[in-house]
Amino acid sequence: MHEMAIAEGILDIALDYAKQNAAKKINEIGLLLGEMSGVEVDSLEFSFNMLVQGTIAEGAQLKIKHVPLVGRCSKCGREYHIEHYDFWCPECENGVLTTISGREMQVEYLEVD
Repeated sequence: MHEMAIAEGILDIALDYAKQNAAKKINEIGLLLGEMSGVEVDSLEFSFNMLVQGTIAEGAQLKIKHVPLVGRCSKCGREYHIEHYDFWCPECENGVLTTISGREMQVEYLEVD
């Protein structure tokens, strides 16, 4: 379950930030999770809630912002939501595109006291 390792990374980032800023409590952690990140949200939340027990992040809420998988066609320039991992441009049927969003997996913000 790679969600446990991801949760550990999130907690490490939050605790490090809290320490650097003399925070006493971590209340909320905002995450950006791309559609293509492969993260199972329920498993991530379960793992995170297990890991924070006994830390200053105990009781902290994970606020997850889902980022859609969007690509830009290198031929016609059209941007579109990529569905079912179909990377062909629906406009010109070119298969060469640049992924604009949807691969994110990062801490966006922390709310601390």
